[in-house]
Parts: sequence; C-alpha cells; structure tokens
Amino acid sequence: MKGRYKVIITVLALGAASIAALAAVLSHDRACRSPQAMAEGAHTMKAIVSRCYGPPSTLRLEDIAKPSPADDRVLVRVRAASVNPLDWHYMRGTPYVMRAMGVGVGSPNDIRMGVDFAGTVESVGKNVSRFRPGDEVFGGSDGSFAEYVSVAQSGSLVMKPANLSFEQAAAVPIAAVTALQALRDAGRVHAGQKVLINGASGGVGTFAVQIAKSFGAEVTGVTSTRNLDMVRSIGADHVIDYTHEDFTQGAQHYDVILDCVGNHALLANRRVLVPKGIYIGIGGGGPNDQGLIGPLMSPVKALLLTPFVSQKLVTLFADLTPVDLAVLSDLMRSGKLVPVIDRTYVLDEVPEAIGYLEKGHARGKVVITLQDRVGPQAHT
Repeated sequence: MKGRYKVIITVLALGAASIAALAAVLSHDRACRSPQAMAEGAHTMKAIVSRCYGPPSTLRLEDIAKPSPADDRVLVRVRAASVNPLDWHYMRGTPYVMRAMGVGVGSPNDIRMGVDFAGTVESVGKNVSRFRPGDEVFGGSDGSFAEYVSVAQSGSLVMKPANLSFEQAAAVPIAAVTALQALRDAGRVHAGQKVLINGASGGVGTFAVQIAKSFGAEVTGVTSTRNLDMVRSIGADHVIDYTHEDFTQGAQHYDVILDCVGNHALLANRRVLVPKGIYIGIGGGGPNDQGLIGPLMSPVKALLLTPFVSQKLVTLFADLTPVDLAVLSDLMRSGKLVPVIDRTYVLDEVPEAIGYLEKGHARGKVVITLQDRVGPQAHT
C-alpha cells in the first residue's frame, strides 16, 4: 500500500513539475523586435503593431506594408474600429496556453492588432462580385487597427446599414455576434423566458440585453449603480445593482443566465437557474487573472459538472460569420439593436483605449475612429 502511495505522489509531483516548466517556458517574454526596413517605393499605411508581449505601452504606431487584395479579396479603407478583450489577450499573450496554440511563444507571430472594423471598399480583386469600390461595409479581420484591411469576399464582411455611423457599425462584430450566438444557439432563448445578463453594461452585455428583448424574453440586467439607468434605457425589464445585491442569493430563478463577468462560482449560478435552465459563460478575469489557462478553467469545470446536474452549463467561443453579421445588420436596420459607445479614440491612442478597457468599467464599446483627429471623449 505504501508503495502505491509513493507511485501516486511521484506521478503527481512529476505532473506538477511539468506544468510548472511549461508555464515558465510559455510565460517568457522576448524583447521587442525592431521594425524591418521597407522596400524603396513600397506602398505603406499607418497601423498599430505589437512586436512583443506586454502592457499597452508596448504597442506602436508604425508604417507597414499596405495590403493589396488578391483575386478573391476586398481592400477596405478603415473608417472606425473597436476594442475587445480579445485584443488585450493577444497583446499580453495571456492566458499563456494561447502562445502554444499558434499565437507565438516568446513574442507574437502576427504583429497586427485589432479585429472589428467598418469602412469603405477601396478596391476589389478580379473574382469579387459581392462588393464594389465605394460600398460601406463592416466586419472582422486581423489587423483592423490600421488605415486599410484586406478581407476575403467570403469572409466576415457585410454591407453597413445606412442608419448607422461607421463608429456604431465598428462596435458590432465580436461583441454582438457573441451575444447573438450565446442567446440564440447556446441558450435557445424564446418569448416568455426569464433571462439574466450578468455584466449587462459591457460590450457583450449591452448587445445581449437588446437581443434577448428582441426574442421576447423578460430580461434582468446585473450592473453597477452608475449604469442602472443606461441598462434600463436599452430595454432591461429589471436591473440589479451588484454593489448592493448578490443575484445568486435572490429568490428569482431564471431560464437562462448569460455570464459576461465570471465573478460567481458555477454552483452559485446554478442556485438561481430553473431545473432545466441553461448557464452560458463567455469570459471572466482581468489582465492579472490569466496565468497558464486563466478563464479556460471554467469550461473544464462546466464539462466535469454537467453530467451530474439537470441544468446545462455551457462555455461559448463565438464564431464570427457573415451570416450572423447579416442577422445583426437587419436588427440594427429595424432599430431593435443600437450599439452603445462609451468612448472614442483616434488610431495613435489605441494603447490608451485598450488600457481603459482593461480596467473593466467600459459602458458598452470603446471605439477607434480614423475619420477625425480628436482625443478620447465620452458618449451618452
């Protein structure tokens, strides 16, 4: 028996040592690389780049090669972009396991930053039939914190609704698609259900409140004191001030909980779910809470717990598709979905914009405009 215990202890010790060694390797940050010299006569553009992992101060505004669309691609002049938690995850290379999954060990493999954008089509490849120069579009593609971005015709690119500004359209892609897929696909939300949005004043949360209402749900939004009126104004039937009340200790039960914050344990959320209810987690934790796997521990816990409970516990990783962008476009065109913008920055202020988002208090989306040279400003 003692021999078995020794074997178990040895295996656990080796496993712990291996994990510690892996974490040490993946957490190592190389020094920032110097930009490569551009070829004489090369067409260039301004772009925010990340040549090493670290805080927002490591980002730089540089001249890089301007993309030229291949036969099946569209070149878009970016008029606005928006910031997402995804951006600071890539900027910092956290959780560290991301680095082993293609992001880059030691330093980023891709120096470009940003995904969400809106703009005008500058030119198209010879095989492109869906778009033409001058079209106003929005979507998602790597490297949107730049003057131009190249997108496949079949990629995440759709026409911008005429009733939206470029800034509003740029606020949509990642956050709104996440909210849509969480509620429609994972939560199967329908009329008459009670839905709770934890983190209702954030980027995903503000879209989720409105989308859930468009499905006919009774929506409760959880937010801080200063955001109660804003969350009510976008359609929430009920609001809970988390600084005074813990929704997991309340008497109300919900058919669906969309958790944009991850500040309560799964078991606590289960307490206020109906027996066949659905919990959907989409994130959690700030820059200092990442480590080796960070919020990726939640999917593991949900996977282990789900077989033993009647409720469904889901962790969602959204897929940015042109089909769902078109769905959102229709909702915005009809006035059922209106992007909420907190602050607007210009391109060379992207580090400040990401720093502001990292603090976790943004109301709706933080947007980058390439139309005007103005400083950060609050939007009501």
